[in-house]
Amino acid sequence: MSGLDLVRRPRRLRTTSGIRSLVRETRLSADALVYPLFVVEGHGVRREISSMPGVFQLSVDEAVRETAAARADGVRAVLLFGLPGGKDDTGSAAADPAAPVQSAIRALREQCADVTVVTDVCLCEYTSHGHCGVLDGERILNDVTVEHLVHAAVSHAEAGAHIVAPSDMMDGRVAAIRAALDARGFDDVAIMSYAAKYCSAFYGPFREAVDSAPAFGDRRTHQMDPANTDEALREVALDLEEGADIIMVKPALPYLDVIQRVKSTFHQPTAAYQVSGEYAMLKAAAQLNWLDEARAMLESLTAIHRAGADIIITYYAREAARALAEQSGD
Repeated sequence: MSGLDLVRRPRRLRTTSGIRSLVRETRLSADALVYPLFVVEGHGVRREISSMPGVFQLSVDEAVRETAAARADGVRAVLLFGLPGGKDDTGSAAADPAAPVQSAIRALREQCADVTVVTDVCLCEYTSHGHCGVLDGERILNDVTVEHLVHAAVSHAEAGAHIVAPSDMMDGRVAAIRAALDARGFDDVAIMSYAAKYCSAFYGPFREAVDSAPAFGDRRTHQMDPANTDEALREVALDLEEGADIIMVKPALPYLDVIQRVKSTFHQPTAAYQVSGEYAMLKAAAQLNWLDEARAMLESLTAIHRAGADIIITYYAREAARALAEQSGD
């Protein structure tokens, strides 16, 4: 039987791994990955989070060890979240120079000098009620909350953070943080703004990790409606005008269209957060042998990068970096 008379045969460029590599359009690299760490008080603490297998609450010494191990794998940036020893209704521990995050920043700058240290700036991990700001009854006070966020961001900069990342979604917090940092001589500290942070069901495991589930209600009054994309562009535009150096979309996979629109509209450094629920779903399916975890991990991260994310925050950072190194060695 004679072959078809075809001029174009796209399969020609898929016949070998070498050819596929030559024509690959999206190239994921460990340089794009940021590794989130949960820092707690104490020493020698390494406590696994039940809903996030392979992810731990870490004391400062263990966070340093984990960061060094990640750096050896090729991951060059971490994002720090803190769990204080005590919480109150205003989240005052967020700005405590002796709190876990500030202590970890100093230790990492001393012992892992070539790692970029990014810090989450929010109050939900520090408030007794689990909400992202200071309350008046059940209403979050935007401007009062911003004042507290400024204090936290400055304390991170004083400890040595390279980048502060406000995740609260309060109006005007980027401008206030930028002004405060500049006024104190921290004009070289960058701001990675959670610019388009959606009110998502995919945050559940994270709230176990930092004990930040709201005591009442939800976060719909400040996090974005999952149905909206034009609003995301407005939020990003505002944060860029206020001085954000990097903007973020969170979560990642359910919002690939938003990532693509943000990147193509603004052409600014763009991050995306593969959140706890995304990670937990892949882990659970892999544990049941329902999918190939390594392939699913890299496919999902590639999709996020392909959509336009220059930076990907992921709990898979170490595993992905090792898998990418193995691929490049083939």
